[in-house]
Amino acid sequence: MSVIDEDEALIAAALAGSPHAWEKLVKRYESRVFNQGLRLMGNPSDAMDLLQEVFLGVYRNLHRFRGDAKFSSWLFRIAHNKAIDLSRRKRLLAGTPPNAEGEADPLESVPADRQQEPEISLMHSELNQRIVERLNQLPLAQRLVVELKVFQSMTFEEIADMQDISENTAKTRFYAALKKLKQTTEDEHVLS
Repeated sequence: MSVIDEDEALIAAALAGSPHAWEKLVKRYESRVFNQGLRLMGNPSDAMDLLQEVFLGVYRNLHRFRGDAKFSSWLFRIAHNKAIDLSRRKRLLAGTPPNAEGEADPLESVPADRQQEPEISLMHSELNQRIVERLNQLPLAQRLVVELKVFQSMTFEEIADMQDISENTAKTRFYAALKKLKQTTEDEHVLS
């Protein structure tokens, strides 16, 4: 049975009232949603808030899932929208000015996994920090496309559908982001 078929079976069972099916559906996707939250929001607390809001929204609206797209695409569209909402709320509460595209810059740093060996943990922490610093230099619209393409392995068609943009716009944002990231990396090597 494919993941899509399993998702459909779990959704049907959850809609029929099976708490076990709902729990299995959540377990299947919670780490991916949490990791997306870490990369977009920048800290575990906000990522956990995002995770909770996403699955609460999914639970309340599961009956609206029509199956036109994969469940994961629908779920990450909800996560995408909730991340933007949470970022806006944070900006308003903190009084932070928006960046050039009108969005707050939600990424700060991604913490290392404390269960690893200290050397590996330090190496991962430094690598994560460099990645996040580079991603921070991108506008939110480009950062979201990079997140969905690189970390969620979505196609440009799925990204376009999720963000309500054309496939060409998704590609343009992705390749513009890659160009900026490459330039940032080259500039760092010249300065060091």
